[in-house]
Amino acid sequence: MTQPTERTDTDARPSGGFLAEIKDAVTIRAAVLVLGVLALQLAFITSYIGAFHHPKPSEIPLAVAAPAEPVAAQAAQRLGALPGKPLDPRAVADEATALKRIRNREVDGALIIEPARPNDRLLVASGAGASLSQALEQIVGLAEKSQGRGLTVVDVAPADRGDSRGLSSFYLVVGWCVGGYLCAAILAISAGARPANVHRAVIRLGALLLYAIAAGLLGAVIAGPVLGALPGSIAALWGLGTLVVFAVGALTLALQGLAGVVGIGLAILLVVVFGNPSAGGAYPYPLLPPFWRAIGPALPPGAGTFAARSIAYFRGNGAAGPMLVLSAWAVAGSAVTLACAMARRGRPGAAVGSGLPDDAPSVPRFAGGGPEPR
Repeated sequence: MTQPTERTDTDARPSGGFLAEIKDAVTIRAAVLVLGVLALQLAFITSYIGAFHHPKPSEIPLAVAAPAEPVAAQAAQRLGALPGKPLDPRAVADEATALKRIRNREVDGALIIEPARPNDRLLVASGAGASLSQALEQIVGLAEKSQGRGLTVVDVAPADRGDSRGLSSFYLVVGWCVGGYLCAAILAISAGARPANVHRAVIRLGALLLYAIAAGLLGAVIAGPVLGALPGSIAALWGLGTLVVFAVGALTLALQGLAGVVGIGLAILLVVVFGNPSAGGAYPYPLLPPFWRAIGPALPPGAGTFAARSIAYFRGNGAAGPMLVLSAWAVAGSAVTLACAMARRGRPGAAVGSGLPDDAPSVPRFAGGGPEPR
């Protein structure tokens, strides 16, 4: 005898069609987040192509020295009047002063005029970026040729043989930045994007600091002794790496505290979409469009890249300003993270991926299973 088949709730429920299935599978919140990802992706494409598709030299700092001061001043005036203002020349007392300014990162090159010889000399520093030194060579070379003069190029701070086009500093800092915001994002996944109380916020910041110390050291060792891509003090690079990772991580935790899961996207927007193209990696600041040149030094990737090159090729000269910028991001990010935790006063947040809003209370441990045992 055939037994009747038991009907399930699914079989009894009338079908709402394919549209109903889509609404059931993709919530409005998920759709909004996907649209946000699309906007972030398009911003990424726009920022990189916009910053790099047409590099144009603009007011590159250049020292000019000559045996007689009037000769140097006249040459500086002539170079400053070039169409498009590609150079920002300033006369200096002598070659020693010009060289000192290059090594202090006050100028990017120096023209040494030698009237008794057919060729003048151009001092460049490819450690600050090969594209920048090449641009200087081209611009000054054409200007010298128009005066019937030749040009001899001398690289006074050359990029290391293992540092292709002086980009290792940039890639190292990008790696540190990626680690910073990914670590902060992972710390938020277990129990909501917003820290539920001050204790949790302090723990997250402490864990981030430990991660930053390890990541800074390992990155410096890999770039230096392991790959031979970057010279300079390992201890100094370690300190810089720790600061970069912690600054970016603290920034990400702060944005998570303010905006929940969306804060991770905001951190990527700030650090990757705006920070990386303006960091002066492939094209140093004088070759970037005005907008990117203006924001680069104030963002962690730009500050980190400039400081890394200073440590590697200029004995740390010029690194103080960028280190202060990174410290400001670290302090501000930590302060906002703690302030957001204090404002929540211990209210638990929904776990990331639960489908609940970030402000929704967590599901009790024994929910749905009868009264909670005492």
